[in-house]
Amino acid sequence: MCNSNVKTAGVAQIDGRPVLQPAGNRVAAPEGAKPLKKSLQKSLSMPASYDNAAAAAATACTAAPKSTGAGEFARAAAATPYLLPPTPAKAAGAKAAGGRTAASTGADKSRKQAPRKSGAVLPVVTFAALEAFELAGPAGSIAAAQREHVTQAQAQRKMRIAHYGRTASFSRVEGKVGATATAPATATAALEEKRCSFITAYSDPVYVAYHDEEWGVPVHDDELLFEMLTLSGVQVGADWASILRRRHIYREAFSGFDVDAVAKYTEKQMASVSAGYGLDLGTIRGAVNNACRILEVRRDFGSFGKYVWGFVNHKPLSPGYKYSRKIPVKTSKSESISKDMVRRGFRFVGPTVLHSFMQAVGLTNDHLVSCPRHRVCSSSSSSA
Repeated sequence: MCNSNVKTAGVAQIDGRPVLQPAGNRVAAPEGAKPLKKSLQKSLSMPASYDNAAAAAATACTAAPKSTGAGEFARAAAATPYLLPPTPAKAAGAKAAGGRTAASTGADKSRKQAPRKSGAVLPVVTFAALEAFELAGPAGSIAAAQREHVTQAQAQRKMRIAHYGRTASFSRVEGKVGATATAPATATAALEEKRCSFITAYSDPVYVAYHDEEWGVPVHDDELLFEMLTLSGVQVGADWASILRRRHIYREAFSGFDVDAVAKYTEKQMASVSAGYGLDLGTIRGAVNNACRILEVRRDFGSFGKYVWGFVNHKPLSPGYKYSRKIPVKTSKSESISKDMVRRGFRFVGPTVLHSFMQAVGLTNDHLVSCPRHRVCSSSSSSA
């Protein structure tokens, strides 16, 4: 009896003998390979641009002579862009944007229709291969230049760490280099001898001229001493620049600071001066009182100058300050002079006012030692 399944069976040759086997055990013909599914072909296929780039790279590599080194190969590879298949994110974005364009669709169709040559191997240049060529590149290549740059940067960083805290700041170094590079030797010497630090580029020209010509110069004339004593008292609560700009007004109001003339001012004259020149009446009365006290000092000491300079043994004091913040507003000497003048009946002669008066008439040389006027005032006091 025959089974119905025998119909599906077949005869196969095993070791030269016919053997009855089911249809599922048939051996496939070696020459007739099954074609791949369309979905698998589509997933394994590359874009047309990638095929063209790879073919161009292959042509450049084959066209180069054998004597060409690794540098030529790197340049040929650099001329060809490294194209990779689109990532899933890019594919999803393209799908969301509306799919492929008509040009890309036509390129896919032409690629499917074009037959592939069996045995053709496309050269693929990867990033790992390029990095290997760069690392092994000869001297003078881009990789060698990059390594040299990194080495120099590391050496400079080590030098900065080693010399940290030993060099001047950039701003000071830049200022010194700019000054020495652009200015001659005479200008450099002038920069080294700066004025007192309270004289800046924004200071009033009147105040700068007063600093360069009068401040700290020894004064022995009674009229000028009386003028500076009056201006020092008025300067309380104001600045020297505003007082110096109104100096000519004070000179006219007080008759050129003539001690004898001011001492004879009556109450009516003082009111007239106050109204005519816009000065405070108390200031005018104080100046008239001080003029009367100076006349008394003249009778005792011969002159007001001898009386004042007697407190410093007729020789100006020279503290030798290096920084303006070290200059005090009053000293023990100004306090002693103030006490004696208050005892004699002077007005507006507190310790601070007296110290300002001493600086103005040269009783103390408070110019900074770096200021050129410090030496000038010292030499003028020695010659006097």
